[in-house]
Formats: sequence, structure tokens, C-alpha cells
Amino acid sequence: MGNAPHGSDRFVTHDVQNQPPALADYDLFASDRALGDAVAREGGGWAGESLGAFGRRLGRAETIDWGFQANRNPPVLQSFDRFGHRRDVVEFHPAWHSLMNLAVAEGVHTAPWAEPKPGAHVARAATVHMLCQIEAGVQCPITMTYGVVPALQQQPDLAREWLPLLYSRRYDPRFRPAAEKTGVLMGMGMTEKQGGSDLRANTSRAEPEGMGGPGRAYRLVGHKWFFSAPMCDAFLVLAQAPKGLSCFLLPRWTPDGEPNALKLQRLKDKLGNRANASSEVELEGALAWLVGEEGRGIPTIIEMATYTRLDCALGSSGLMRQAVAQAIHHARHRTAFQRKLVDQPLMTGVLADIALESEAATALSLRLARAFDRQDDPGETSFRRLMTPAAKYWICKRGIMLAGEAMEVLGGNGYVEESIMPRLYREMPVNSIWEGSGNVMCLDVLRALQRTPEAADALRAEFAPARGGDARLDAFLARLDVALAARPGEAQARRLTEMIVLAVQGALLVRFAPPAIADGFCASRLADERGAAFGAMPAGIDHAAIVERAAPALD
Repeated sequence: MGNAPHGSDRFVTHDVQNQPPALADYDLFASDRALGDAVAREGGGWAGESLGAFGRRLGRAETIDWGFQANRNPPVLQSFDRFGHRRDVVEFHPAWHSLMNLAVAEGVHTAPWAEPKPGAHVARAATVHMLCQIEAGVQCPITMTYGVVPALQQQPDLAREWLPLLYSRRYDPRFRPAAEKTGVLMGMGMTEKQGGSDLRANTSRAEPEGMGGPGRAYRLVGHKWFFSAPMCDAFLVLAQAPKGLSCFLLPRWTPDGEPNALKLQRLKDKLGNRANASSEVELEGALAWLVGEEGRGIPTIIEMATYTRLDCALGSSGLMRQAVAQAIHHARHRTAFQRKLVDQPLMTGVLADIALESEAATALSLRLARAFDRQDDPGETSFRRLMTPAAKYWICKRGIMLAGEAMEVLGGNGYVEESIMPRLYREMPVNSIWEGSGNVMCLDVLRALQRTPEAADALRAEFAPARGGDARLDAFLARLDVALAARPGEAQARRLTEMIVLAVQGALLVRFAPPAIADGFCASRLADERGAAFGAMPAGIDHAAIVERAAPALD
């Protein structure tokens, strides 16, 4: 018998059918109606053109592939050269550098400081929201650089030296002294083995070189258990000075052009955020400069943490958006039991529920960014003080649940590493843990209410325009008023924080969202009876309208 003729389909097992096209080559900004509405509403509408260009660049198949490559090829620590000399250098795949270059060129790291204008923090918030959808690990050094600026501004002599390089939009990954580079990035090092969130338990010590004092040199001795983004050019770190826990600027290189005495011990093997490097470090007399007063380290570095906590909420909001977009995109193209998944009532309900969660997170995150733009307004400052930890707590918590539900929509196709869904799922917990886990955030909410009496007034001012817009929201606000008046203790802090966030989200959506969105949120989040799982919403909600608003659109 002869062989089958070339090109015969005799042994072809099947054609690939009923599989959705890749969600690529689309505009992340134009496709996200909730984000576009929030940017315009909160004062960043002037940036629409540049945000659209950034959204299209991020949505290109090439850029999306960079995220996959950076995660398939995680960073590697090169502790020594081949001759045995210490190097302490972290090497990254070219895809990582491509993504970093894209982010820095867009100004995601410092644009509101370098080019201040009304709505600058809102416009930047939108870039964070989109960037994290493609690769969240890149956001770590970008976020810390963003947060370090207001802390560094407390020490004018150091600010004059470092801020021009921080403001540069040129990404320079070379391991060289800052003075020889075209742009720099900054990280942080707070956590130690014995302390975790209890920063006052830190044991690293700082010994002054000479008389000491603000802006002067010290030698740091000790360790950091989590040293974020060790490839950065400098770091804010905490150490015990003679007058107590203090904040220091620790560069990778000393003024005489030698590598500083910080020894990278190993890179962390993390659940997610794998494209980004996190490390352990030993400080062996490393040279650093005091930022602020001795003994005031926590207040100094908390100024940085306030901004990085905003980015935790924004990052989780962005990850949620990508998970929802992937789920709806799949459901609109996949047929099961003779119907598109998106048209099957139970699936439509799930998609609508996660879309509501995503839109509420986006609305709150961008509203919070506006408070960072309005720091001359005492009411906005009080709102920021209360809502930054509250938003970080709730959005980051809900993101973990949402990512699992969205992955389930794709079934096995969402569980394999060729899909972005496993990466989204693994990325979610880091924002909940980083910069203070859930309990830390809720305790901070209690402190804000106790120490900042204006915080409750700021809440009431936020709710006032929405009162009367929906009876369910009004009833929920009444219950929140009772809870606030009761002055709850620590054991009730989580429930109180949840109520505060839901009330603010509800007020925003009642005022500004399409009726289907506001109705769905109030019915499923604020009413007395609500399901615990996504997709268990009450009857009567316009699921299809909610899903249609959240659907991504391919060009």
C-alpha cells in the first residue's frame, strides 16, 4: 500500500472551532467606559488623548507578549562575577526593560510631581490602572518612585540632588552611580524578620558619621527581610538612630563611585509578581543620609506609604478590569449548549456581578486620586486620610475573589499558563499584603476616625449629593451613621471599613453611573439580602446592560 497523498486530510483529527480570538490589539482606555467616565468626572479629562494613545500601545499584541515573556523569564541575582568579586546585580529579561521603558516614558513614575496641574494624579491613576492589566510587576518600582517624592521633599538638600533624575522620562537600567545616569528609580526597605508590620521592632541601626542630623551621613548595619525592587538606584529605609527609628536615603553607590555596602542575599520566590524582583539584604555599614529628624522615621516614610497604598487600590482595580474583560470576551465568543455563554442567564448574572465590582472599584480609586490632587482642600485631605486605607483594604480583598470567579468563566482555558488568568489570580494577593495587610488597614481606618474628627464630616459631605437618589442607599447610609456613632472597637473594624467603602461606592454610582449599574450595585451590595458568591444577585437587575457596558471592544 502506498502512502497517503501529500496534503490529504485523511489523518486530520479536527478543526479548531468555538475558540475566542485573543484579546489583543485593542484600546484599553476607549474600551473601558467606567475608566473613561471616572477620568473625566474627577478632573483628568484633559489627558484623554494621551491616555488613549497609552491604552492603544498597551493593548498591542507585542506589548501583551512582553508581559508573558517577563513572567516566563523572571529576574536572576548575580551575586558574584566569575573572579569571585561581589556584584549584587539583578538581571532582567529584555521584555521587562521594554515595559519599564514604556512606563517611564509615559511618566507613570513621577508625572504629577514633574508636571503639576489640576487632575494630574487622576490622569496618572488611569495609567496605573491600565499598565497593571498588562504586567503588574513593573508597577512596583514605578509606584515606589512615585511615593518617594513627597517624602524626599521633606529634606530639601537631598531633594535638589535626586528629584531632577527622578523626574526624567528616560529609563536607564545601567548599574552605575546616579550622577552618570539619565534617569533613576527608587525603592524601599522597611520590613525585618522579627517585626513585619510592627516597624518599631526593627533592629537595624544607624550610626552617624560625625555630628549627624537631617541630611547628614550615617552608616547602616542590619538586615531587611523584604527589600523591594533591589535594582533601583536608591531606597528609603528605616533604622534605629540614637534618637529612635529614623528614615534614610540609601543609594546603591557611594559619592566616591563605589558600590554601597548592601549585600543582596537572595531573591524571594513569590506566589505572584514574579517578573519583579524582591530580595533580602544585609547592610554592612552602608552609607545613607537622614531624611527628616531622628526618631521621626515612621511619619516620614508613611508619607510615601500613603501614595503607594493608593497604587495598591489602583493596581487591584486594573487587574479586576482585565479579569472582567477577559471573562466577557470569552463568553461573547464561546458557544455551549447551542447558545453563546454571554446569553445564558446564569452566566450573564455572574458576568454582571463581577462587572459591577470592577466598576465600583474603578470609581472609588479614581475618586480617591482626586483627593490627592486637592491637597489644598481640608475636606479632601480628611477624605484621603480615611479612604486610602479603606479603599486598599476592600478593593484588594475583593479582587482576589473576583479573579477566581473570572478564571472559572474560561474554564480549563483560563487555568493554563498560556492564558493571562493565572497571572492575574497570582498577582491579586500582593496588593492586599503590600504596604499593610487587611487588619493594618482597618486599624488605620479606626485611627483616622478617632484622631481626625473631620474624617467623618468628609464622609457625610461625600454622601450628601447622593442622598435621596436611591432608597436602598439612604437606608444603608442610616445604618452606617449608627455604626459610626457607636465608636466600634478593633473587633468590628473590618465590618465598619467594609460599610464605609460600600457607602462611598454606592454614592458614586448612584450619582454618576448609568441606571442599570447603580440599581444593580444598590440591590446586590446595599440591600438587606445579598448573596455571598458572585452571581447570586437579586432578581430584576438588568444583567445584559451591565455586561454590555463592561465588554471590551476589539479594533
